[in-house]
Amino acid sequence: MKTIGLDKISSVTRACGLQREVRISSEIPCEEGVVVAVRVRHDKSTYNQLELPSGRMAQVKRGDVIAGALGHRQALFGYAGHLPETLAPGDTIHLLNMGGVLGVFDGGSPDLGPPFECEVLGAVLHFPYLGERIGVAARIGGDALDPAAKLDAHGVPVAALVGSCMNCGKTAAAVSLVRELSHSGWTVDGFKATGVSLRRDVLALEDAGARTTSIFTDLGIVTTTEANAAPVTRTLLSRLAAGKPDAIVAELGDGLLGAYGVASILDDPGIRAAFTAVILAANDPVAAWGGVRMLRERFGIEPVAVTGPATDNLAGTRIIEEQLGVPAINARTEGARLAAVVKEKLTARPAPHPLAPSPTPSLPPGEGETGQDVPKHDGRGRPSPGGRVGMGEGTGVRGHEVSK
Repeated sequence: MKTIGLDKISSVTRACGLQREVRISSEIPCEEGVVVAVRVRHDKSTYNQLELPSGRMAQVKRGDVIAGALGHRQALFGYAGHLPETLAPGDTIHLLNMGGVLGVFDGGSPDLGPPFECEVLGAVLHFPYLGERIGVAARIGGDALDPAAKLDAHGVPVAALVGSCMNCGKTAAAVSLVRELSHSGWTVDGFKATGVSLRRDVLALEDAGARTTSIFTDLGIVTTTEANAAPVTRTLLSRLAAGKPDAIVAELGDGLLGAYGVASILDDPGIRAAFTAVILAANDPVAAWGGVRMLRERFGIEPVAVTGPATDNLAGTRIIEEQLGVPAINARTEGARLAAVVKEKLTARPAPHPLAPSPTPSLPPGEGETGQDVPKHDGRGRPSPGGRVGMGEGTGVRGHEVSK
């Protein structure tokens, strides 16, 4: 065990609350989420930044000592790498993403060049036993994931963004939805369910007006997989829904056919039922065609809209709408229209069950059987400000008014 100084601390280790001075051990468990200190061996002119716990991006230079976390990555337009089987001080490991994920490089996009090579220094220690100098390898995430986690959406509507692949406009659409819904007076929360650890996307949701955000890294997951993506989604969705926002915007990172577990999420009947509106982002009309067909035929999901670069101009939108019968709406240029389509789905009442009793005939406004005033309530059984019911008149707000 020895003490070293860190030049940069990556965002994947955010929950550890690391300080600049840490103690390290030469014994390194090769497990996902273990925090490791490394020294960068060379400079790079592209893909050369590291996201810090604050969310700020810092340029990485030769000689920097960095704290990152062991993990893997399978990015279509980025690096691919795996978890090492053994690791010792002096070994070489690679920086696989800007969030600080460390692994053995398998291959990547020629546009990015090779990743940073790093010299392994040791496992970063933390000291959980009060009054004792017994250190154990630090791991990311505050709460361990429960694979059997149950889902309780508390009746909160959810707009879910899925994509044909990475970098196809999902985050741009999620940010646009959060902004438009927030501007209309809704309280909106958001989370990212799948991908490789990087806080940039959920920070963008916060910048757009999301009240509370979360990401799978908060559960100690460096990179999601088919095995953990569904319980991650159930856990994060249930936690945010407990705060009773007016809506939740969920981004499913990567694509429908990617390696990060999007398909396993949509295969889960409970999650599918909780997703009130699903929006598909696609890079081109062919990707939109395949994505819509996959949503319909494999998952039984009818998307409310297609967005992304495929809708950047009239040529793409016309093909999508004529061939697929789904509204094609660009989130960057028609954010208000996209939000209106999604909001209509989020506020729609479910169709009554065929065996349900007929509704009671409506009474004159403000009157009961005795002619007395009837207290107005919002959609959650609470008194509605100003005596208005359900959606605020002209505001698009569920259950409460907004000052004009």
